[in-house]
Amino acid sequence: MDLSINRSRLFVASCFAIITTAMAFAIRAGVLTQLGAEFNLSAKELGYVNQMAFLGFPIAMIFGGPLYNVIGPKRIAWVAFVAHVLGLVLTITATGFWSLLISTFFVGFGNGTVEAACNPMVTDMYSGNQTTKMLNRLHMWFPGGIVIGSLLSKFMTGANLGWQLQIAAILIPAVIYAFLFLGQQFPASKAEGASSTGGNLKAMASPLYLFMLVCMALTAISEFGPEQWIDPIMKNAGADPMIILALVTGLMAVGRFFAGPIVHSLNPTGVLWGSSIMAALGIYLLGNATGGMVYLSAIVFAIGVCYFWPTMLGFVAEYIPKSGAFGLSIMGGMGMFATSIFQPVIGGWLDQEASKRGLTAETADLATGQATLGHMVIFPLILIVAFGVLFFVMRNRKPDHANDMVAASQPQL
Repeated sequence: MDLSINRSRLFVASCFAIITTAMAFAIRAGVLTQLGAEFNLSAKELGYVNQMAFLGFPIAMIFGGPLYNVIGPKRIAWVAFVAHVLGLVLTITATGFWSLLISTFFVGFGNGTVEAACNPMVTDMYSGNQTTKMLNRLHMWFPGGIVIGSLLSKFMTGANLGWQLQIAAILIPAVIYAFLFLGQQFPASKAEGASSTGGNLKAMASPLYLFMLVCMALTAISEFGPEQWIDPIMKNAGADPMIILALVTGLMAVGRFFAGPIVHSLNPTGVLWGSSIMAALGIYLLGNATGGMVYLSAIVFAIGVCYFWPTMLGFVAEYIPKSGAFGLSIMGGMGMFATSIFQPVIGGWLDQEASKRGLTAETADLATGQATLGHMVIFPLILIVAFGVLFFVMRNRKPDHANDMVAASQPQL
């Protein structure tokens, strides 16, 4: 790798880019009820608004993955910044359902473009187990950014500051990552065959990659389903939804920072298998808890979903490196696409469950949220079986070192 590349600055810039996507996620969750009230939207309609954020993400990654090989991460990062600014400004000036759909799509497109640039760039700057470690440290700022966004949203809502000001706050980390990327030298793809889209597609046609693609969809729904709908689902469970979200994502940030020893001890497949067990238990407990027990259940859920996203990407980078940036982009894109598909479904579950309840409004909301979580627990239950099989199939297989072409003498971050 060219020694003129400032790995530290690029990595920090990538972290602020991830913080931008996370704050968009958290603040949208925090103002979801306000948006519904202001624009007279049903839960299903709010689901379609959420869907645009998750749909813009995979579309950006599908285009950004192969373009990484052609135009490199620098130009992709600037496309992300433009999309973020455009989407946020359009959201602030939205006047109804359709304008919210369009603006939220642009925010999602910016989020996906960030991933399309930053994930492969980090894998190109690090090697071996360091790849998974640094991907976990990069993605610790997704939950970290959600902590920032959720607490900020709670504070601003409590201070009677409108949802428009909360959305505007997301522009701050966006401007910071743009400044840090400005004028920097970016790395080139280092994996042999990873710079060829044809080579990427050949690697992505393998049974292992296709299997991981299906698992990525299920891990993403398991994580983002409960989080994005935290306010409507948990608002009457006797615990503050934004505090729950901050607790969950704060624990996830800490866990991802210290991911290195855990991944080294258990290897990626062991981490994924254990995570699926804890995620299923956490969602089940959340669906049956009230009062103080909600916070304990949230801790279990946080432990479960903590390592899903970065470890899935790290697994692909280590074991299927020739899938390259395109492979990582499609993997992340599948996670967000699956999540987007289920946003109106989750909203529909809430509407359906609410229509069944002949209870007081508060009791009905609690029962509705718990019943919806009961639907969601099926996703990590499937993963327990899938990752259990993967663990035993991969237990004696070593990573493909085609991706380990960075000299060991490189300075570590």
